[in-house]
Amino acid sequence: MKWFLSILSAVLLLQPSGLRAGETPPCTLHITHTDALLMADPDGRIICVKNGSKGLIPASTIKVLTALTAIKRLGPSYRFRTEFYTDPFQNLKVKGYGDPLLTSEIIHDLAGSIGDRINRFRSLILDNTYFVPHLNIPGCGRSTNPYDAPVGALCANFNTAFFRRDRKGDVVSSEMQTPMIPFVRKRVRSLGLKGGRHTLVHDSREAALYFGELLLHFLNKRGVKTGGSISLGPVGPDDRLIYTYESAFTLETVIQKMLKSSSNFMANQIFISLGARTYGPPGTLAKGVSAVMDYARAGLHLKDLTIVEGSGISRENRISANGMLTVLKGFRPYRDLLRRKDALLYKTGSLKEIRTEVGYVESRPSRPYYFVVFFNRPGSPMNATIRCVKKTVIDYETGR
Repeated sequence: MKWFLSILSAVLLLQPSGLRAGETPPCTLHITHTDALLMADPDGRIICVKNGSKGLIPASTIKVLTALTAIKRLGPSYRFRTEFYTDPFQNLKVKGYGDPLLTSEIIHDLAGSIGDRINRFRSLILDNTYFVPHLNIPGCGRSTNPYDAPVGALCANFNTAFFRRDRKGDVVSSEMQTPMIPFVRKRVRSLGLKGGRHTLVHDSREAALYFGELLLHFLNKRGVKTGGSISLGPVGPDDRLIYTYESAFTLETVIQKMLKSSSNFMANQIFISLGARTYGPPGTLAKGVSAVMDYARAGLHLKDLTIVEGSGISRENRISANGMLTVLKGFRPYRDLLRRKDALLYKTGSLKEIRTEVGYVESRPSRPYYFVVFFNRPGSPMNATIRCVKKTVIDYETGR
């Protein structure tokens, strides 16, 4: 009997929606008390809703709220910066401000810019005080999986390394642009990892040292003479600013990359930076929470939500389908920053036994429909539900 009901349910989900007055689209068929579904027309009028006010775990779809808050608070053209100083003792100092896109290519170019200004220094000193140390993101563990990468004021390559073993078993880089530095080789060997992309650091201090060793490598290749030592320390009042790097990417581009890759690291870099920019440094988790919650309440008039971090990795985050609709209305001018598949602009989320998807269906240009689907249980028919959502929009548009 169960197999028959399952087949019948799948068939019904793919049937015409029949959106005549008083009828309910079959998209709600598998929405249980643990789930929610909402659809709205381009004017925000509800087409169908089930459990719309129930607070549920949004997983990575909460990144849309983080992105919207950042755009509204910082502006779409905002650029992260990184500062370089020399001190009275001929040391080079680097102060980070949370740039999530300091990749090997960027660090290589930074070494060139520094090499145009100085030809030698004694020690490299890294200032990561813009964020408080030991920031623990709720939901993050200490695995080597990239989704557990820590945040920090000064980071490189998303706090990950991509490597493999050669025929001799030696650790080599899997990226032409990234050298195999001793920092990474030592960590890989100590952890016994075979290859792939992994995070090898678990706090902001380690993250800054990883950045520093990469920078030192490129500076040496550039011909800059150095003493070779790397340490942590703050920029002081007697230090002289010699170069400010403004990110090659606007905030809008950073957000697009974050949403399309669903990077937890990038989302929480933005989240903590928001707190520091809004309430002053150092950046803390509490300040990031306040920045997003304050915007949600004052800018979106949302009250019934819980945010503990900005990426969706925590199961403590809660928002209702009605609340997410409000977020989507605010994000509508920036919806092209989301992934697109045909007429669907969307953000997905997944945790163990959690699947979510929110976004827009563009049946006509500039007239997007809104949808929110939250499954907070195992075995959810997300793909069939999304097909039904798109079918419902078509039927609604054509009046069938």
